[in-house]
Amino acid sequence: MSDDDEAAFDEFLAARSTSLLRTAILVCGATRHDAEDLVQHALEKVYRHWPRIRGDNPEAYARKIVVNAAISRARRRKIVQEITFARPPDTAADSPDLDLRDTLIQELRRLPPRMRAVLVLRYWEDQSEESTATLLGCSVGTVKSQAARGLARIRENLNLAKEVIG
Repeated sequence: MSDDDEAAFDEFLAARSTSLLRTAILVCGATRHDAEDLVQHALEKVYRHWPRIRGDNPEAYARKIVVNAAISRARRRKIVQEITFARPPDTAADSPDLDLRDTLIQELRRLPPRMRAVLVLRYWEDQSEESTATLLGCSVGTVKSQAARGLARIRENLNLAKEVIG
């Protein structure tokens, strides 16, 4: 790899590694340690193929590796692990509602891995339906239906919680 490629990879790493870790934590439903392992695995692949993918979209390439590895891991284990962290890696915008964020993260944990991946990529990572479908290797229709079902489940659970409390 040339010095120029090395410098460009270092810039990419500094700019996007936190975002990739956040995605891994949220999509994987994994512990921070497991998410860090997935991100490390993705960054190793990005580094190996950097000269070829540098001009394309290396973040999308890395994110796809993270998401696919997380889904594969969940399928193998047949369980969804808890996200055990106090705060997501990135800080939120002005005066975040920490209780709401924690509630949403708890609800995300209850969803199946692919549905969780769709919601995180579409709404937390602000990806388009097309880019989410590309990252997950599915159709745009699947992304739309998984997002609708996932949001419906979260709304239903939140409404049930309101009824119990109120």
